[in-house]
Amino acid sequence: MSKTILVVEDEVSIATLLKYNLERVGYEVLLAHDGKVGLDMAIEHSPDLILLDLMLPTMDGMEVCKELRSQKRNIPIIMLTARDDEFDKVLGLELGADDYMTKPFSPREVVARVKAVLRRFTPMQHQDQDEPENTVYQYGKLQVYPNRFEALLDDEPLEFTPKEFELLVYLLENKNRVLTRDQLLSAVWNYDFAGDTRIVDVHISHLRDKIEENSRKPKFIKTIRGIGYKFEEPKNL
Repeated sequence: MSKTILVVEDEVSIATLLKYNLERVGYEVLLAHDGKVGLDMAIEHSPDLILLDLMLPTMDGMEVCKELRSQKRNIPIIMLTARDDEFDKVLGLELGADDYMTKPFSPREVVARVKAVLRRFTPMQHQDQDEPENTVYQYGKLQVYPNRFEALLDDEPLEFTPKEFELLVYLLENKNRVLTRDQLLSAVWNYDFAGDTRIVDVHISHLRDKIEENSRKPKFIKTIRGIGYKFEEPKNL
């Protein structure tokens, strides 16, 4: 079954070009030229991925992203923006976008980025194919089931975006190993992010908010100053 991509872009020429190039490589494409319409289509059709422009009529891309994440709809989102503004990028990631691209971009680049995000959508790809489906990482009240895309804290289910969960699983697979931001970018995002390690910091912050009792004094995800991060099993749980 082919994957469905929702393109939310108010510039008709750009939307049409994206649709043409995505369909050429086998994706089904839905188009919306308005933020509110795009949100409604995302809720109705649950596409496999959303290409979401930042500047949209009725409801901007930030609002659409925020609303989808507030509804626990963990569809991968790639933000499209004409502004090469660090604030926009970081805010988009903090609201739950998985990636961003700055206009102008080539259709070929967009297709490559879409493929990369979809390819990494399922965290279990890090797992050995022969690994039992019920594999679990358990540390005190935290339980993570990689092959089920499921995590529990104190027996309550946790909600993650695909990239957040994949990052968590990768940290767990490398428990007690110090990982640089560049290593995490390469392993989890699977392409050259032009050295923009801020995306790692944002996702680490999200994970701490969800799995740590006190995100300011994390027990699990430790910052290794000047290097990166590591997942550490606390001695007293």
